Amino acid sequence: MVSSKETLSRTAILSMAGAMMLASALKAPGQALAANEGDVTVFYNGEILTMEGDTPAYVDAVAIKDGTIAFVGSKGQALAEFAEAKVVDLKGRTLLPGFIDGWGHFTLLAQQTLGVDLSYFGTNPKSRAELVQRLKETKPFNGWITGHGYSAAFLRDGAPTLEDLDAAFPDTPILIADMSTNTGMVNSAGLRKLGFTPETPALQPGEIVKDPKTGKLTGALIFMPFKEAFAKAFGSYPREVVFQTYRDAQARLAQQGYTTVQTYQLATQDVQNLRAAFDAGELAVDVMAIVDDITYGESFIQKPDWKWGAYSHGERGLKVCGMLVSVDTAPQLRLARFTQPYLDTRGFPDGFQGNFVRPVADIERLVRYAYQNDIQLFGYAAGDGGIDLMLDAIAKAVAATGKNGDRRTAISHSTFVRADQLERYKAQSVIAAMWPINGWMYGDTYMKILGPERANAAMPVATAFAKGVVVATHTDYPSAGPSVLENIWSGATRMTVSGQVLGGPEMKAAPYRLLQAHTRNTAFMYRDEQTKGTITVGKVADLVVLDRNPLTVAPEDIRSIKVMETIKRGKTIYLRQP
Repeated sequence: MVSSKETLSRTAILSMAGAMMLASALKAPGQALAANEGDVTVFYNGEILTMEGDTPAYVDAVAIKDGTIAFVGSKGQALAEFAEAKVVDLKGRTLLPGFIDGWGHFTLLAQQTLGVDLSYFGTNPKSRAELVQRLKETKPFNGWITGHGYSAAFLRDGAPTLEDLDAAFPDTPILIADMSTNTGMVNSAGLRKLGFTPETPALQPGEIVKDPKTGKLTGALIFMPFKEAFAKAFGSYPREVVFQTYRDAQARLAQQGYTTVQTYQLATQDVQNLRAAFDAGELAVDVMAIVDDITYGESFIQKPDWKWGAYSHGERGLKVCGMLVSVDTAPQLRLARFTQPYLDTRGFPDGFQGNFVRPVADIERLVRYAYQNDIQLFGYAAGDGGIDLMLDAIAKAVAATGKNGDRRTAISHSTFVRADQLERYKAQSVIAAMWPINGWMYGDTYMKILGPERANAAMPVATAFAKGVVVATHTDYPSAGPSVLENIWSGATRMTVSGQVLGGPEMKAAPYRLLQAHTRNTAFMYRDEQTKGTITVGKVADLVVLDRNPLTVAPEDIRSIKVMETIKRGKTIYLRQP
């Protein structure tokens, strides 16, 4: 293990941004269900939903032993087989497989706990003045005050300005990140510390935004310049601080029922620190990781210090699943690529359709590399133009390599995937890794910048299921709240922040299908279907207890369901306090 005094490089910081806010919950008092080897616990008197089939199936009792599901069936049979078992009365609550994160930013969530959470699921400021007050209540880290997750849509007087930040903080550098995690603001002190001037060339793709009339910097940073500023603001810090951020993030996610989490944009230092965290027993949840060479260089992918698709600690720990190839990015920021122009092109050329984040030839080459070397491919494409490019690149890779077997290729977020493209997903065995809560957060924005037709077709989870596509879902935390129940609610209701409903009734996904997409299907995507995702004898005892059943409440009430307990390998890692 590396010494606790070792520090992280700035490059590592960029991808390591999410591990702090919930570790204290993991350390909080909670009853360990199977604390001793050989102990057996039997759960009964609840709605135990196995998630094994394509229709809901319930059992009377589940027994767990040594972190594994040892029995599924009737209570009488369970107690006959395990006479000395500890018996847990669920009292009508619902027991499910633990939630598996299909796409997220565990290390980013961890790093953000070093600043203040300005999101709707955090401190939730309602105005610019409240946002500034939250920043004033925050202690600097590495000389900076940082805030994360604000959204102009949730502020009644709109986005903060450079003048707002300068008036409150004339001398202290401030960095605030928009919820998208792709853009944000710094104040004038921050611009000076970064060395950004109107003449500074912006890392591409991205922009250091200037006022078109005066030519002066506005403090707004888009994409790569923002990521550069984010990395510089946090700098380096000791491993004991890293571990604390991991614990805090784990606790926050365990509170939402997660037993397996994901981090993408993995860096070399992340691998070392996550391994060390598992060595030290700091992490209970498994971490799925994806490498992104756009940030860290192709040598990181081509000469890896790991075995692709294998866990770091036997059957648990860190699993580097595959490589990420990004085509475009956030449509709400008009950074996604479409086949038709944006309706609102202010600030962009007439007929603007969005951009690709890298040359087409590079995208095709990297996709081909993944297929040639049997590395699982995770594409990132949001606009239908970006999805066309990704599907074409996959088809070319298959033609060039002849490899078209069980590859578990996935495309995230598939936000504006068309029906004809979903047919190609099915034909090419592509998994749709989708983000239902995106429609709630940005549906109103899509109405304005893309128009009703495309907005109503956004995130077509129900259509994907109907066409037989494997769908794995995610919340993309901290680009949205980490609540799985809120994500399921969004997919089932398709409500926007303003109360509009996107599309007709046929666009609303069935809650059971959405639960599948957070459990069984996501386990399948990670090649963990033999060990996770359903309540089945022999699988690991990763479980979550809910106060109500998402399948029996009205869809609009799903978001108010509470996680009561999260169990990882038979042990409680979160217990809701009375």
